[in-house]
Amino acid sequence: MAGAQPRKKKGEQSDTAAAANLPIARVLVDVALPVHLDRPFDYKIPERLDADAVPGCRVRVRFRGKLVDGYLLERRETTDYQGNLAWVERVPSPEPVLTPELLTQARAVAARYGGMLADVVRLAIPPRHARAEKSAPTEPGPPPQRPDAEGWQRYQHARSFLDAVHAGRSARAVWQALPGEDWPMRLAEAAATTAAAGRGALLVVPDHRDLQRLEDACRLLVGDSVVALAADTAPEKRYKRWLAALRGAARVVIGTRAAMFAPVRDLGLAVVWDDGDDLHSYPNTPYPHTRDVLTQRAHTTGAALVVGGFARTAEAALLVESGWAHELVAHRTQVREAAPRVTAIGEDDTQIARDPAARAARLPSVGFEAARAALKAGAPVLVQVPRRGYVPALACGDCRERARCRRCAGPLSLPGGTEAGAPKPAACKWCGATEAAFKCPECGSRRLRAISVGAGRTAEEMGRAFSGVPVRTSGAGEVLASVPGTPSLVVCTPGAEPVAEGGYGAALLLDGRTLLGRPELRAAEQALRKWFHAAALVRPAREGGRVVVMAESSLQPVQALVRWDPAWFASMELAERAELGFPPARRVAAVDGTPEAIEALLDSADLPSTAEVLGPVPLGEVDEDGNSERERLIVRVDRSEGRALADSLHAAQAVRAARKATELQVRLDPLEML
Repeated sequence: MAGAQPRKKKGEQSDTAAAANLPIARVLVDVALPVHLDRPFDYKIPERLDADAVPGCRVRVRFRGKLVDGYLLERRETTDYQGNLAWVERVPSPEPVLTPELLTQARAVAARYGGMLADVVRLAIPPRHARAEKSAPTEPGPPPQRPDAEGWQRYQHARSFLDAVHAGRSARAVWQALPGEDWPMRLAEAAATTAAAGRGALLVVPDHRDLQRLEDACRLLVGDSVVALAADTAPEKRYKRWLAALRGAARVVIGTRAAMFAPVRDLGLAVVWDDGDDLHSYPNTPYPHTRDVLTQRAHTTGAALVVGGFARTAEAALLVESGWAHELVAHRTQVREAAPRVTAIGEDDTQIARDPAARAARLPSVGFEAARAALKAGAPVLVQVPRRGYVPALACGDCRERARCRRCAGPLSLPGGTEAGAPKPAACKWCGATEAAFKCPECGSRRLRAISVGAGRTAEEMGRAFSGVPVRTSGAGEVLASVPGTPSLVVCTPGAEPVAEGGYGAALLLDGRTLLGRPELRAAEQALRKWFHAAALVRPAREGGRVVVMAESSLQPVQALVRWDPAWFASMELAERAELGFPPARRVAAVDGTPEAIEALLDSADLPSTAEVLGPVPLGEVDEDGNSERERLIVRVDRSEGRALADSLHAAQAVRAARKATELQVRLDPLEML
């Protein structure tokens, strides 16, 4: 669509001649726009820029009186706009960075999430760096040899899948990695198989530690035709690597979520590892998820797809149950040979209080003996604690009421360490004020007790219980990538588990109640995912590997861990989601805003026929008069009408924006709601 363009200011240089052929440029401006302006705008191309102004290149144009960046989507002979068009001021680079394929994918993602095209393109294309354009490679190296991929032989139908990838067919699989699997090498073998056929591969992992392991494995098989993309890479280096992918010089592109839109030439394989990790969800509007973006890319380009991990999400289970993807799993005999022995111990306070080992290190005798046996055998022991810090939550020692700051009502905690030779007093987690003289407002008691114990306190207790054994911590302050295969205790928070040389002799998964008791629909799925990823680092049972999880054995997530059957639990989780009417069984939109804005949206939105409206409910924010300032409305529809839901909410937002009404925040399938 054409749009009104501002005229040049007085005194600005004016171009007198337009390009002879296709003089109209349709431009996507790279600025934050109201929703009703989510469209390209027409500009005239001066004759001096005719050669450089190619579709997909960056341009500089006047918009609302300011010189802004944009992308030239296409050149046309005429325009529908009746007024005077402004000129394209400059072409910073003739490099066609917004390729037709990337533009198609960006439009599909914007449509899926009810977002704006400019926002998606901003996530997909990194900022320009002129020096990188001059030095980025343009030609790929020789294709690698196809690897033997013997490690894949333990999985049923894996050979057929790799043959299909090499042949360029659109094979799609959900891979269930065996415990102890060298997953970076398996993914590198799949990428090398794709590159050997002359096609490109894109592999996305959650964090930089996984990225480093995957890069090392890929370089062994593919050589220098590998580039790694991550948001924290230096701008020049990141843009140079991105250009290498765009120009086809990189056959294999790996990265974190920033790489999900990487312009891989002739994409033959897309891989997402550990799709249940929250890091795969982009925190910026329109909040795309790596798994969904790569699934869309595989569908539209005909590329193969792998969704892999030690655990399985309900979304991956849906891909399998719908028949869109097939399983890559090992036979149960292979699972039993590779898995450690898993023991579940309940967290009954009375039982633990009677256990002398538990009093010494918050461990039941079974966990204490497993750790001692592993240390005696010369192996490290992994201790997973759900919370970081020392004592992150306190309560009254008598009535068990949550201990709060008397100044701001924030939660009290123990920061750990000493002050003037004595332990530091309790402090508020919100305002930081110390509380040296706590008094419970309910019962008047001055006693405090720990509701939960963090990784710092756990490391201290474990060090006392196993005197003489080195204690290492891995968490928010410092995340260890690896530890030597010597006797030690490694205390970490979920997701910060370092890899041990030769594997851990035992893993102690503490405070299962904390993980399972989170007020989220995905709590059980996330707890099991974190347990599986920790337990997968432990040696097989035949080599003495033990996993002790402090959670009730009757719970389904615990049963799945004991049996090492993530597919069974994912199927159960999907069935429960379908019964409750939540993603991925249905599409859900969360609309946050003032009560008046939400009511106006409901009046104007043309919702699909299957739409079910829940709420609105207050979000807990109140004004000076005690009235709710913001509320949340939930709208859910059948999966077949997910696109219609996104379109209707986007259109309603556009009408409101044109009227300059109060903005609303609209998110499709938000993780935090689940």
